Amino acid sequence: MNLVWQRFTLSSLPLKEYLATSYVHRFLVGLLSSWRQTSVLIQWGDAIATALLSLVYALAPFASSTLVGLLLVACVAFWLLLTLSDEATPANVSSVTPIHLLILLYWGVAAVATALSPVKKAALNDLATLTLYLLLFALCARVLRSPRLRSWIIIVYLHVSLIVSVYGLRQWFFGATALATWVDPESPLSKTTRVYSYLGNPNLLAGYLLPAVIFSLVAIFAWQSWIKKALAVTMLIVNTACLILTFSRGGWIGLVVAILAVMALLVYWKSLEMPRFWRTWSLPIVLGGLIGVLVLAVIFVEPVRLRVFSIFADRQDSSNNFRRNVWDAVFEMIRDRPVFGIGPGHNSFNKVYPLYQRPRYTALSAYSILFEVTVETGFVGLACFLWLIIVTFNTAFLQVRRLRRLKSGEGFWLIGAIAILLGMLAHGTVDTVWYRPEVNTLWWLIVALIASYWTPLAQNQTNSSNLEPTIN
Repeated sequence: MNLVWQRFTLSSLPLKEYLATSYVHRFLVGLLSSWRQTSVLIQWGDAIATALLSLVYALAPFASSTLVGLLLVACVAFWLLLTLSDEATPANVSSVTPIHLLILLYWGVAAVATALSPVKKAALNDLATLTLYLLLFALCARVLRSPRLRSWIIIVYLHVSLIVSVYGLRQWFFGATALATWVDPESPLSKTTRVYSYLGNPNLLAGYLLPAVIFSLVAIFAWQSWIKKALAVTMLIVNTACLILTFSRGGWIGLVVAILAVMALLVYWKSLEMPRFWRTWSLPIVLGGLIGVLVLAVIFVEPVRLRVFSIFADRQDSSNNFRRNVWDAVFEMIRDRPVFGIGPGHNSFNKVYPLYQRPRYTALSAYSILFEVTVETGFVGLACFLWLIIVTFNTAFLQVRRLRRLKSGEGFWLIGAIAILLGMLAHGTVDTVWYRPEVNTLWWLIVALIASYWTPLAQNQTNSSNLEPTIN
């Protein structure tokens, strides 16, 4: 059974051996390697790539989608230049992971969906956008292999998110005009300020801040000096407060899932150092305490209670009713094109959805990641997407176990990445802010962070056996 799981998750796939003998890989990688020896630009390649990525994550909350798109094009062009000029060394070969293969497979499914799309022109345009995001992952996975550069990118994002959160808190204290009807007009919370900071939408802001909350939490453990830990605590408080004040129900769901996950993983990480009693009971105590706090908040904090209860109001809540009507139309779209869908992207969706929509219920997306993936690329694309998620989590858990035995502080960022992905997926079950550049770039950053830790399974097992005597 273990062998079947290893094969399903590609854990035992001999990637290094295959790529070393792959004609296509040998032809493309290193095509410009002779130029690399004399080029000052390429010798500083990783530093320049880090600068480009820093611009993406520093400007994403403030810049237009067009500018972010141009930065993505620059990142992709530079990744291509780096790849063509690479030397075919074992280190470069081992940088390709099972996650890379599944992403390539998903892109292939999206390409087939584009070819079969009833709106090919729109789908082709969106396939190009999807390609930019997937190659952003490739560049991030390359850069984040360096612990120093990995730390730098995370620090850039955390400081930018702090600026975004501070402005969001300012809106809470001084008021902000709602740019749309974000709360049921008949709800007692209809006059409540929902902060949106620079992003223009509270749900989008919640999706953007979720990784910041978790990264700032694990930074308390990962950063060594007390000044840095104090900064991490400040970031945690400010980011969490701003996310809560978005009053985004999907954001709250994602936050709860992510916090429960990160606390469970932190307890697992520290369990090697715990006495027997705490090793057994620390997880139930921590999770029980967190759940107890949530229950007390629902009981005694009226705005929280009203927003939480509105989740279960079904069609009596206008937001729920809107999503239900959109989903009814989406189910019909999936029924008519179940195999490869209508083609990737919101342009394809906007062309086809009006043919199915209920009167007065216009929509730009399916309001659920899983529904969106299915309507765009069919059940084939959904199966590939779920396979990618499973392989990503499996890779992350294997590396957390390895780093835990090594007692490496780098494992805290990996713990944060697992919790963030779980939280973003939970939020994405009822919303599609995941497809906006501010959030989508973060998603692929987190997936790339996990890929950057990957080591072959045989090497994991060797490390484990070497460490076993010292653990006991």
